[in-house]
Amino acid sequence: MKEAQSDGLGFVPQKDIVYNKLLPYADRLDEESNDILSKIKGNLARAVQFREIWPGVLFWTRKLSTYIRLYGRKFSKEDHVLFIKLLYELVTIPRLEISMMQGLARLLIKLLKKRELLSREDLELPWRPLYELHDRILFSKTEHLGLNWFPNSVEGVLKTLVKSCRPYFPESATQEMLDEWRPLFCPFDVTMQRAICYFELFLPTTLPPELHHKGFKLWFDELINLWVSVQNLPSWELNLVNLFARLANDNIGYIDWDPYIPKIFTRVLRSLNLPVGTSQMMFPRYLTNAYDIGHVVLWISSLLGGPSKQTQAQLTGLFNSITSFFHPSNHGRWLMKLMKLLQRLPASVVRRLHRERYRKPSWLTPIPDTHKLTEEDITHFVESMMQPVLLAMFSKTGSLDAAQALQNLALMRPEIVIPPVLERTYPALETLTEPHQLTATLSCMIGVARSLVSGGKHLPDGPTHMLPLLMRSLPGVDPNDFSKCMITFQFIATFVTLVPLVDCSSALHERTDLTEVERELCSASAEFEDFVLQFMDRCFALIDSSTLEQTREETETEKMTHLESLVELGLSSTFSTILIQCSLDIFMVALEKVFNFATTNIFETRVAGRMVADMCRAAAKCHPAESLKMFVPHCCSQIHQIAANEEVLHEEELDKEFLWNLQLLSEVTRVDGHKLLAYSSDLVQILQLTLHLKCKQGYILSCNLLHHILRSTALIYPTEYCSVPRGFCQPITDYLPIKDWGRPGDLWNLDIRWHVPSADETTFTFHLLGTILKPELKRLQSFAEGEQEMSRDDVLQSLTIVQHCLLGAGGLMPTLKGEPISELPHPKWLFLYFSCEAILSLFADYILENSEDDTKSLFSIIKIISELLHFKGSHKHEFDSRWKSFNLVKKSMENRLHGKKQHIRALLIDRVMLQHELRKLTVEGCQYRSIHQELMRDLLRLSTSTYSQVRSKAQSVLFTALGTYNFCSRDVIPHVLEFLNPDNSSVTQQQFKGALYCLLGNHNGVCLANLHDWECIALTWPAIVRSGLSSAMSLEKPSIVRLFDDLADKIHRQYETIGIDFSIPEETCCVAKQLMVTGNPLPKEPVPSEEETSRGVKRQDLKNFESGEPWKFEHIAIGFLSLLLRDDHQLPPAAVLFFVKTLNHDSLYVRKVAISAVAGIMKQIKRPHKKVPISPSELCKQHKVLPILHFLAGDRPDNKWLQYNSSSLPRTQKDWDLCAFVEKTHWGYYSWPRKLMMYAPEEEQPKQNLTREEMTEHEQIIYDHFSDPVFINQFIEFLSLEDRKGKDKFSTRRFCLFKGLFRNFSNTFLPLLQPHMERLVADTHESKQRCVAEIISGLIRGCKHWSYPKVESLWEVLCPLLRTALSNITVETYADWGTCIATACESRDPRKLHWLFEMLMESPVNGEGGSFVDACRLYVLQGGLAQQEWRVPELLHRLLQYLEPKLTQVYKNVRERIGSVLTYIFMIDVNLPYTQPTTSPRISDFTDRILLQLKPLTEGDDEIQNHVVEENEVGEQDERTQAIKLLKTGELTMSDSSKIAPVENDDSYDELKRDAKTCLSLMSQGLLYTEQIPMVLNALQEIAGSSSWHARYTVLTYLQIMAFYNLFTFMSDPKAVDDVRALVIRLLEDEQLEVREMAATTLSGFLQCNFLCMDAPMQAHFEALCKTRLPKKRKRGVGSLVDTIPSGDLVRRHAGVLGLSACILSSPYDVPTWMPQLLMDLSAHLNDTQPIEMTVKKTLSNFRRTHHDNWQQHKQQFTDDQLLVLTDLLVSPCYYA
Repeated sequence: MKEAQSDGLGFVPQKDIVYNKLLPYADRLDEESNDILSKIKGNLARAVQFREIWPGVLFWTRKLSTYIRLYGRKFSKEDHVLFIKLLYELVTIPRLEISMMQGLARLLIKLLKKRELLSREDLELPWRPLYELHDRILFSKTEHLGLNWFPNSVEGVLKTLVKSCRPYFPESATQEMLDEWRPLFCPFDVTMQRAICYFELFLPTTLPPELHHKGFKLWFDELINLWVSVQNLPSWELNLVNLFARLANDNIGYIDWDPYIPKIFTRVLRSLNLPVGTSQMMFPRYLTNAYDIGHVVLWISSLLGGPSKQTQAQLTGLFNSITSFFHPSNHGRWLMKLMKLLQRLPASVVRRLHRERYRKPSWLTPIPDTHKLTEEDITHFVESMMQPVLLAMFSKTGSLDAAQALQNLALMRPEIVIPPVLERTYPALETLTEPHQLTATLSCMIGVARSLVSGGKHLPDGPTHMLPLLMRSLPGVDPNDFSKCMITFQFIATFVTLVPLVDCSSALHERTDLTEVERELCSASAEFEDFVLQFMDRCFALIDSSTLEQTREETETEKMTHLESLVELGLSSTFSTILIQCSLDIFMVALEKVFNFATTNIFETRVAGRMVADMCRAAAKCHPAESLKMFVPHCCSQIHQIAANEEVLHEEELDKEFLWNLQLLSEVTRVDGHKLLAYSSDLVQILQLTLHLKCKQGYILSCNLLHHILRSTALIYPTEYCSVPRGFCQPITDYLPIKDWGRPGDLWNLDIRWHVPSADETTFTFHLLGTILKPELKRLQSFAEGEQEMSRDDVLQSLTIVQHCLLGAGGLMPTLKGEPISELPHPKWLFLYFSCEAILSLFADYILENSEDDTKSLFSIIKIISELLHFKGSHKHEFDSRWKSFNLVKKSMENRLHGKKQHIRALLIDRVMLQHELRKLTVEGCQYRSIHQELMRDLLRLSTSTYSQVRSKAQSVLFTALGTYNFCSRDVIPHVLEFLNPDNSSVTQQQFKGALYCLLGNHNGVCLANLHDWECIALTWPAIVRSGLSSAMSLEKPSIVRLFDDLADKIHRQYETIGIDFSIPEETCCVAKQLMVTGNPLPKEPVPSEEETSRGVKRQDLKNFESGEPWKFEHIAIGFLSLLLRDDHQLPPAAVLFFVKTLNHDSLYVRKVAISAVAGIMKQIKRPHKKVPISPSELCKQHKVLPILHFLAGDRPDNKWLQYNSSSLPRTQKDWDLCAFVEKTHWGYYSWPRKLMMYAPEEEQPKQNLTREEMTEHEQIIYDHFSDPVFINQFIEFLSLEDRKGKDKFSTRRFCLFKGLFRNFSNTFLPLLQPHMERLVADTHESKQRCVAEIISGLIRGCKHWSYPKVESLWEVLCPLLRTALSNITVETYADWGTCIATACESRDPRKLHWLFEMLMESPVNGEGGSFVDACRLYVLQGGLAQQEWRVPELLHRLLQYLEPKLTQVYKNVRERIGSVLTYIFMIDVNLPYTQPTTSPRISDFTDRILLQLKPLTEGDDEIQNHVVEENEVGEQDERTQAIKLLKTGELTMSDSSKIAPVENDDSYDELKRDAKTCLSLMSQGLLYTEQIPMVLNALQEIAGSSSWHARYTVLTYLQIMAFYNLFTFMSDPKAVDDVRALVIRLLEDEQLEVREMAATTLSGFLQCNFLCMDAPMQAHFEALCKTRLPKKRKRGVGSLVDTIPSGDLVRRHAGVLGLSACILSSPYDVPTWMPQLLMDLSAHLNDTQPIEMTVKKTLSNFRRTHHDNWQQHKQQFTDDQLLVLTDLLVSPCYYA
């Protein structure tokens, strides 16, 4: 096949679209595609060499994209590689406009999508340009200042682009990436997230095995250890998981995951966030940072198989422990995740199996045989998933997930999956009370349909279920239950598509070679006819119950309701599927039945009539000859009979019978054109008779008939969709249909029957158009020229006829450009076409002038214009919806395991048809001719006419047209803007609104106000702003105000920075030259960009600001202007002046925009500071240390000099100059980069404190204003006003403005601002304080490059100011001061700010100003230190020493703040691999000291005597909860819990109780490592022996959560499991009742999640305990004391009973084999003494409650005697006995 093709093409195509070869005109496609391809190659290469990105490159890359849609990757390998290289070069051009970059990137992704087509040898792409692009856009330094505007979708596009390029990165890439991003690893810093994100995105994992040492082996151990040791789910852990999942999937069998498997599963289980334990506390950070299920599933499915089989065991464990969560009675936020897991896991395993067994081998590394999935692996996997899936079928979230899971599982093991589903389906089909059961099971059956019907060797009796299922599903066609009806239609249609409905029972006598199952099927197939007839009866009943008279009394609704239209769709498609699959005998019976039903009744034409006509149409489509013979003569004679009476034609309301026959006729004619020709004369007669009826309903039906006849004869379409190529008409002796059950279509022998119009049909079409269309056009023309009068109704009628002619014969219309399809157009048709166009224009003008209120005719005109512009035989929106539904059906029926397009034949034919339509629709980029221009003008007139409905319809057509024809928007804009021109007085309000709407565009189309084209923007934006002066503009009309708001909003939302600099680098041109194999034109000079000129135009417009403008437009104007700031071109001085002036504008909105704009301008005019690369080893040498080369992170000798050291601070000019300041916090923590960029010494930097003469024009403007005291006074006055009371926050925009001022002009403005700052600091108003905080933080960050004397004098001013501020701090402002100091310290070397830190450290908690001020000072200090992370250990030690004695502080708020500060102090003490112990304070030393202070607490009894200790305890408690909350480092040695446990239930002190509770539940959720487990268990056993029963009770709640959250870690250590079990059983015999009951609950939970299993010794142990004899009750004297202390015997007996009840309650949804016996044992204790009797009763009532729903199934587990006893127990006791 390929060889032959490559001769025709001249090359071997990479991969073209198969479906093209099946089109009826396939032989012509090769020339066509070669022609287009050569044009694309030539022109694209020329455009690049002319350096013409816009429009040249853009236009031709679009063409390439369309080419791929139509022909696939139909080019040679060399071209493929060149296209990719060229696009890669284009995408990575540094200054490329973002929207172009996105367009090019999408095309590049398309080209790279099929990895197997190009191997690493063919193509290598560098990674760095992509990284730079990514960094420039996602971490843009200027976006927040408003200098760049990026669209939202850009992130997704970039990520996909990197994914597509990843396989082709060079082999050295991994090492380069590690060198680049490792220095960013600093777990306290945001850069960690960034580095790990880059790793996840860029690291290549598809290298071949011989290169693994250059690939993942370089980083795997390091990252997996990092992952294992991190505990508190930071946001980057998710990225690590995604990276590992991808690694595992790409390298199955090359990595040994076994040591990590329990850890992986434990973390997956934790990440599902299931509610566990009796307290069920959840923590929000687990909800936000949970793992992405898609990647988890990929990881698990890649670990399956292999020699060790460990993964499957853990997976089974995972499903066992979470199965009960799937039961339909459970519901919660976690359910969605569980369902996703269930749905995606089988799909992922199927994908892997396909890759191992069926995929064509390509250059990607194959999976080694040792690790391929064996049959046994698959069986185990399917079995482990069945139980949860069957429970999930009836879930509250719907059965869709379960159905998809079953579909994939059934592909692997039908014999395990299908029987249980059938077991659930049969009863559901019988039930009347639970309809949702029916919908759920049917949707699951649809999923497994193909596996069931095709049977195969594993499930030979599968097909025998089909007929019983079909027959039993018939009652589902039920007019009263809509959802049941729809799912039944879907079910029947699915099964019937797979199976030919042919009666083969005669084969039993004629053939002897049948197997048993085949004989059974043959005899069953006799019922098919019966099935079809019963189905039709059901449908007729459905139709009868939905006629219009029944559902709606005389209401004037002409349309069907939404539900009715869905039912109609379901009914007609199911019925046509059935008829297509019938043998001819069954078809004839069905046809007879439908014909009788349709002709003996008369239906109204709205609802029931449509359904019946649909059924008739389905019949006619299947076998046109037989059906037309019955229907056409009948209908024609009926119509003639009624119409013989002349008056009928002029009646307003026609006879029902007449209408019904016309409707029937119009539907039946939608069949194969060849067969229609026989009846052509009859049909033409009917048309001439009925097209000019007076009754609207009548002539519309007649127009439909016309449209259908034209379509049937003029279009190309397949005529049959049967599931077997040659139909079912062969004799049974040669062909046995049973063999074809469930057979996929064969793509290579599809054998489609096409309808291609013949010469006769074409002649007939033109004859019809000549007799019908021409007269109408003549009438309309003479009416428009005023020669002939017509009533409105007549006009509308004529227009309708014209429109239907166009709809029917649209496919024949000559396209204005592009190859005409096989029938060449006749010249007379061309004449019709143009005359049609001309008459319409005339006519539209006439109506708009004379009778503008005839909206119906205008609607019709708009439709016709739209047809002329776009219609080529099918509509875009119809095509889109068909494409969607095709994909849905394909998904529900496909076989992902074998792949290779094994779909059903009908689907394949549908796909070919869609390919044909797609070819006809793709006319984008048609040339814009004069004829189009006239139509567009007409549309524009209609879009601005008086009536809003006319306007909106015309506008939507206009937008579609704008999207289709290139560059026509430029032609339209000036006309639209005419209406907005204030000088144009004739504009009406309606026209004004229409024009605004035209600019606004619809939600997905073009927005005229925002085209990516400077010239257009230069016209529109000023026009919008000036339109405020137009006479038609009235702000009284709310609709107009809303329009302006929307318009401004849309421009702001959609505006993206538009490119100016369209230069193309040299390398790109080389690639382009290679592409140009044809001719080599000389590149011309790049065109000078016109932007500067257009910007000038804009500024002028804005300077002509009239003073009389409404404020609204000022807002819009300044908003637009602010969008024009950019980082590669400075604003003209005039604009700078404008913005600086508006800083003091009266309107708040304008001031806000101006502040951010001026901050942006500061960034634009910043003088660049010179940086020089320095090698870190030299820096270290200066500080007399040698860098350590092997891996070690944390505090090392070679980064010691970075840390804050009060003995060597730079306090003189000389020290200051020698000190190497490293501003960013992450450098040096993990590893040093090869080259560190440092600022050059001061003398090489730009000069500070310029005089006015030395400044540029921009700088002078700003300098003049800010050194003017009046301006400054006014400015500060405005800044310190309140905006919204109580809502204001520290504003980063203002901070950026001040930072820019002090950075660009050093301390020039300080003297002016200082008095203001002093005044504001003393004022306690919140807005004043906020203003000064913003100035101060800007000052501190802006003085980065000041000389030492300036900095020193600055701090002399600032320190007193800050002291004052902190003593005046209030509730409203403390957050602002915190932000101020934190912002000031961010990314600054701590040695530069030593004045600030020393000032803050001066006794923060000194009691001056009360406890609140103390807490605030600590808060501000914490903000500053937290920014510095690991570089200030000395300060942290000083602070800890200072705070430790203050833990017993009396004030709660100070204690809590101290707690929070301590968490920050200890945050640096992390336990990560390759990390040195920190020099900052350590946790373990601290806890030891604190525990000494707590001695009296634990030694004393439950009551706490000493007041002081109590206080101390709470302080510590508080801090501990805080510390644990943030750290949870697991380093808190577990013995601590023994100290806290007794306190938890201490009633004397509520708060203590609550804190202890939170603390414990946080600790219990911590992640444990195997080596820590014995330690924890020892501590717990110790507490279980404590004297306080509260402590023993706490042990149990702690155990519940701990065991579940570390399930697999525990399971991998059998001794630990035994210890836990012993502990629980020991506590079952505790003397305190509450402890015993909690132990029982814990035990039942452990049994339920399969942590412990129910075995014989355990059962025996409980039964023995139950048999403990109780001492006899002594007769008590009247006054004797009641014996309260229970004897040991009673406790033991109660323990036994509790144990049994725990076992029973542990399986709430089923009855295991051991359960009946235990229930019997329990019932013996119903009359024991008190605590026992209560327990037994509770257990029984719970058992009854949980098993009541499915009691019918559960009953079978019991013997008759047991049932008797049970019924006695469960029926409530009788009160009369």
